[in-house]
Amino acid sequence: MSLILFAFVVRVRDGLPLSASTDFEHNRELQERKQQLRTVSKSLACFPDRGTIKGQQLNIYFVSSEGVSYMTVCHCSLPVAKAFCFLEDLRWEFTACFNSTVVSLAARPYPFLEFDSTIQKLKQQYNQSGGPALEVTLAEVQEDLRRNPPQVINLDEVQLTNGIANGHIEQGLASGQNQRLEPVSASGILSLVLNIMCASLNMIRGVHLMEYTFQDDYEGISNVVAFLLAFVCCAFQCHLYLFHSPLKKLKSFGLLSVIVLCNLYLLGMRNVWQFIFHISVASISTILILTRKLQDRINDCGV
Repeated sequence: MSLILFAFVVRVRDGLPLSASTDFEHNRELQERKQQLRTVSKSLACFPDRGTIKGQQLNIYFVSSEGVSYMTVCHCSLPVAKAFCFLEDLRWEFTACFNSTVVSLAARPYPFLEFDSTIQKLKQQYNQSGGPALEVTLAEVQEDLRRNPPQVINLDEVQLTNGIANGHIEQGLASGQNQRLEPVSASGILSLVLNIMCASLNMIRGVHLMEYTFQDDYEGISNVVAFLLAFVCCAFQCHLYLFHSPLKKLKSFGLLSVIVLCNLYLLGMRNVWQFIFHISVASISTILILTRKLQDRINDCGV
């Protein structure tokens, strides 16, 4: 029976998969552990350099070093020291093949998939011989683990949702900074330009009105606040369209409501066509913000 079933190499800063072992076994728990492993890989920057996630029959172990994390799914009967010894050997093999510059420049998933052959040889060595060839290496790892035991991680710490039970992982698990939205469309670019134009008009009118207000006993200060508030909301609409954000729907409707209220308050200082223009741009921007989805994750192609 194989004790080391799956190995995974990822970039720590964004969880980008760099390489993985070919999947030869398809039992249910292994697939669940692999899903958990990929979920944890998105939050590695929040965890220590060494950790363990325990399961029923299969455990997950990982070691992070120099911006790369080496992760594995092993049978629970495999001693912890041998699992981490395997990860250390995997780290040495990977760093011997790929330098940190190449890793940092990687832009697509699994750019070093050819490293799979090395992973398979290393897995075979451990599964057949039961451990590394040099016992002194295992002894060193055992001593290191005794001094600095790996952190046992609870899946609740990475906010694992029912996506695992359903056979998939919700993309919202990863931090907003790691989420990739769909490419900006032509209509999106147009809305950004119009939104920037509205923001600029609000800023210019607000600044000019501010100059007169300071000379006239602050009677028009409320109009200045309305112009500047509308400017801020337009700027935030651009930000919401360009970057993923939690509670996007609530924020979008909140910004639209404030823009509408500001323009209603300023209706006496604008004609009907200007009012319609500002409200229309804000409404179109809100629709585009809500319809721009997160980019679909690329399939793992059997690894």
